[in-house]
Amino acid sequence: MKKEKKELLKFVFYKTVPVMTGYLFLGAAYGVLMSVSGFSPWWAIAMSVFVYAGSLQYVGVNLLTAAASPFTAFLMGLMINARHIFYGISMLDKYSKAGKEKPYLIAGLTDETFSVVCSLEVPKNQSASHVYFLITLANHFYWIAGTAAGAFLGEFVPFDTTGIDFALTALFTVIFVDQWKSTKDHRGAVLGVLATALCLLIFGSEIFIPVSMGVIVVVCIVFYFVKGKREVGEAKDGNE
Repeated sequence: MKKEKKELLKFVFYKTVPVMTGYLFLGAAYGVLMSVSGFSPWWAIAMSVFVYAGSLQYVGVNLLTAAASPFTAFLMGLMINARHIFYGISMLDKYSKAGKEKPYLIAGLTDETFSVVCSLEVPKNQSASHVYFLITLANHFYWIAGTAAGAFLGEFVPFDTTGIDFALTALFTVIFVDQWKSTKDHRGAVLGVLATALCLLIFGSEIFIPVSMGVIVVVCIVFYFVKGKREVGEAKDGNE
């Protein structure tokens, strides 16, 4: 039994090493940013424990320093993290039998955790939901550890934070390239890029994110029904 647990932990660690390397540095950058903005390290750690939203946490530094209204913060959070709706829909089957672990799996679903879990082959004789839980927990721990290190380091070492928030954009780019290489069907990725670029040109940088996501949802629904009808038609032709 102990051997199986060790093997499981090794498997989880191996699968989350890429996320760990990114989260430790990104979390540290966030911790430094919070520290130089005048916040206690404990505030930075609390944000990473309870908010755990990556890009929103970076934006949250500006919201906190500017004393933004709760409505503004809510709207900004909705616009930035609306992409999680897509992740949640695609994970419905995987998380359907998670039981008591489901609430944390939902709360801890990030871009990087999704990229690991969505194509994961769970080892035999292991509970899939428990493996997802351990992966989510490990990634969350990496983020908190990086945040704590950066927050406490920022208390003693002066930092120039110019451009530090670009680290998250760089990680998103790496994830996109990795997903592109790991799949043969690139229609979804191309659709996302084209829809986003078009909406950015038409609607501007302030509201293009929710609009482009709405466009992507509509197009995906249309493709889903068209594909379904096509498969039904092919099945009927085959029976005949």
